[in-house]
Amino acid sequence: MKIIGVLSRYLIRQNLYLMAICLAVGTSLYLLSDVFDRLDDFIRAELGAQTILFYFIVKIPLIVSQLMPAVFLLAMVIQLGILARSREMLALRAGGVSFGWFIRFFVVYALIWSAGQLVFSQVLGVFGEREANRIWKEDVRNKQLDEMTIRDLWFRDGPFIVLAKEAQPSKSRASDITVYEFTTDNQELIRILTAKKALIDDHGWGLLDVHELDTRTFVTVARQSQFLSVRQNLKAYAAVELKGDTAQLPLLELSKAIQRLKESGSNVEMLQTIWHGKLSYAFSIVIMALLALTLVTYSENVYANIGLSLIIIFIQYGVHVVGETAGEKGVLPPILASWLGNGVMGALACVRLAWVAMPGFKPMILTAVEGLLPRRA
Repeated sequence: MKIIGVLSRYLIRQNLYLMAICLAVGTSLYLLSDVFDRLDDFIRAELGAQTILFYFIVKIPLIVSQLMPAVFLLAMVIQLGILARSREMLALRAGGVSFGWFIRFFVVYALIWSAGQLVFSQVLGVFGEREANRIWKEDVRNKQLDEMTIRDLWFRDGPFIVLAKEAQPSKSRASDITVYEFTTDNQELIRILTAKKALIDDHGWGLLDVHELDTRTFVTVARQSQFLSVRQNLKAYAAVELKGDTAQLPLLELSKAIQRLKESGSNVEMLQTIWHGKLSYAFSIVIMALLALTLVTYSENVYANIGLSLIIIFIQYGVHVVGETAGEKGVLPPILASWLGNGVMGALACVRLAWVAMPGFKPMILTAVEGLLPRRA
C-alpha cells in the first residue's frame, strides 16, 4: 500500500507538470491568435491599453476551460509515453502493479479534474466570457444591449400560440406576428391573426394592422388594431438575451431560464441541449483519460501517440458538435445529443481497455463472434 501511495503521488506530480506546460503553450497560442485577429479592431475603436489588456486577461479562464480536455489528453499521452520508454511501466507491472490499476487511478483522477473543470468554467469561465463579450459589443462594436433583437420567436400563452419574426424586448415591440387561437380545451383552432406590429405591456399585446381569419366560417376581417390578453411580456427572453448568448449562462441561471420559457410554452430543446452540453464537455476529461490509456496499448511511441491524440481530439469534438446540432434541431433528445461524443469515444476506448486488462473479456467476445458466424457444413 505504501508503494501504491508513493506511485500515486509520483504520477500526479508528473501529470501536473506536463499539464502546466501544455496549458501554458496552448493558452499562449490561443491568445496570440486572438491578439492578431482583433488588435486592429481595438485600435480602430481607439481603446486604451488598459481596456485591451483587461479584455485578454478576462478571456484566459474561458480559454483554459475550453482547452482543458485536449490538454489533459496530451499530458497523459506524453506521461504514459515517457513511462513506457523509460521502462518504468514495465518495471511496475513486473512488480505487481497491473494495467487495470492504472486505468482505475487515472479514471478517478480524471473525475476529480472534471468536477474542478465544471466549477471553474461555470464561475471564472462565465465571468470572463461575459466581460469579454461586453467589451467587444459595447466598446468595440458599439452594440448596446438596448438594441437587442430576437428573431423567429414563438411561445404559447393560454389558448394562444404566438409567432414573431422579430422582437425587441427592451422596446416592448414585435413585428410580423402570427397568432393562432384555440378553444379552451385546445381541441379546435378558432382563428388566425396576422399583424405587422405589436406593442407589448404587462396587460397584453396590442396588434396593429391586423387581419383575422375565422377558421370556422373562413371569413376574413381587417382591423387597424386589436388587443389580445397575452401576458407574455418577453422578460424571460430578455433575461436570457441580455446576458449574451445562451451558451454563456451558468448552469443554475440557465436552468431557471429554461423553466420560465417552458412555462410559457416555448420550445426549449436548444437550451436543454446546451445545459447538458456543459456537463458533457466538463466530463469529457474522463473520456480523454480512457483514450490516452487506449493509445498506449497500441503503441509506446510518444511522438506517434501525440499525432494520433490530435486527430482524436478533432474526431471527438466533431462528434460532439454533430450531436449538439442534432439536439438543437430536435433530431435527438437533448441528453442523448449532448453526450453522443463522449458515449461513442468512451465506448470504443472501454472495449479496447477491457480487451487488454480483463482476461475473461477476450475469450467472451471471440466466443460470441464465433456464435454469430455461420457454421461450415
